[in-house]
Amino acid sequence: MILNVVMVEPEIPQNTGNVARTCALTGARLHLVGPMGFKIDDRKLKRAGLDYWHLLDITYYESLEEFFRKNPDNGNFYYFTTKAKHRHTDVEYPDNVYLFFGKETKGLPENLLHDNPQTCVRIPMLNNPDARSLNLSNSVAIGVYEVLRQWNYPKLLCEGKLRDYEWDE
Repeated sequence: MILNVVMVEPEIPQNTGNVARTCALTGARLHLVGPMGFKIDDRKLKRAGLDYWHLLDITYYESLEEFFRKNPDNGNFYYFTTKAKHRHTDVEYPDNVYLFFGKETKGLPENLLHDNPQTCVRIPMLNNPDARSLNLSNSVAIGVYEVLRQWNYPKLLCEGKLRDYEWDE
């Protein structure tokens, strides 16, 4: 099963670093679409991703147009947005799914959302005019883990061990 995370024009290096870490530890592929609000060698980005960069399957694109040219939509694109009518848990995510997330200040382009209403999904939140949305890296983690939950966490270690004790059964 292949899971892809697409970050469109991310602006905050720490968020992108956190998303990179989530992707590294879940086996999700990361697609970074520019222009970005920082350089990939940004110290804050690397620090947030810690030493997980070597575990990433990451691809960079200069623009959304380049991304779509290189990755045609086979009905596997889902757009996370506060503007959607459908909940992220109402979807059955297919293999080779792409989860799209927009920039922190504006989200995804509205024309993209308008043209794809059936595959726009939202994470439920309170209706509060003083709070726009969840943090981007938290939203990505929620989306990634919903897909993995539906797929029964393929290839992931689902049972831990204590260092000094055995679990009582």
